[in-house]
Amino acid sequence: MSPLMPRAVGQNLLRAVVMAPLLLGLLAACGDKKDKPATQVAARVNDKEISVHQLNYVLQQQDVRQDSVEAASRQVLDRLIDQELALQKALDLKIDRQPAVLQALEAAKRDVLARAYLERVAEAAAKPTAAEVEKFYKDKPALFSERRIYQLHEINIQVGQDRLPEVGKRLSAAKDLGEFTKYLQSSDIRFVQNRAVRAAEQLPLEQLDEFARMNDGQARLIPTANGAIVIALAGSQSQPVSLEKARPAIDQYLSTQRKRELVERDIKDLRSAAKIELVGKFAEKPQNTGGNQAANGPGETDTSNVPAAGPGASSIDHGLGVNK
Repeated sequence: MSPLMPRAVGQNLLRAVVMAPLLLGLLAACGDKKDKPATQVAARVNDKEISVHQLNYVLQQQDVRQDSVEAASRQVLDRLIDQELALQKALDLKIDRQPAVLQALEAAKRDVLARAYLERVAEAAAKPTAAEVEKFYKDKPALFSERRIYQLHEINIQVGQDRLPEVGKRLSAAKDLGEFTKYLQSSDIRFVQNRAVRAAEQLPLEQLDEFARMNDGQARLIPTANGAIVIALAGSQSQPVSLEKARPAIDQYLSTQRKRELVERDIKDLRSAAKIELVGKFAEKPQNTGGNQAANGPGETDTSNVPAAGPGASSIDHGLGVNK
């Protein structure tokens, strides 16, 4: 089964960043070399060793199947050898002393340490109970018991804000999208069409109920900074998911959500306790430039919570947060 939550939500919120190979090598080379423990050697490159621990660390950052570990290990070792060769040459050329490299190393160190602290904070999050998982299942029928597979048709329209009311009226009056696109063509309005099939769990959770209320053939007009996006439900198919099948994904989602909330509270507390002073131009109050928000066309659905998509962007794949 596909993951039951958007990919951005389901992934580990606080997983440590994997730095560029040369950057990691330089960072390790600049560290404290005293009392280095003996390690099992995987390879020797000139007078330097690549340990099995280094190899395993890289493998842990990847999603490797058990039956592919051997092949993946050799590929990773080849990359580590290339990394070591580049590192040795960089040190010979004293690249590690260049201001830009020193700045990158310091930024990498700050990032790794900050993320490690946030991971420690997140570890204190309580695991969801069976009752909480069951409640989440019952509260989200569109995601589980009434789950549907959606066939979506998107039209990304580039038009001036002053013409949006007219476009909205034409969409409401059109018998189908074919008639509506003919109107766009005859009116010299530029547009791009996209089609996609998405399961309920691949749609953004905050917008799922709106999609669930849509009937086959119904369309929504969503104003954007460069015109509007029309999203139509070309068709749908019912495919419910049982509680037992959904339980692992719900548990993971609730755990991730709690970790995020715990980290956000911790950062808020740290900010409250710290003395933070903005200096120079950053101390000035930012000007409110405002935004051009066009009103919905007559009879159209309120889209105040829908994120706008950029020029040429597909809201099915990007603006609406849908997994690919």
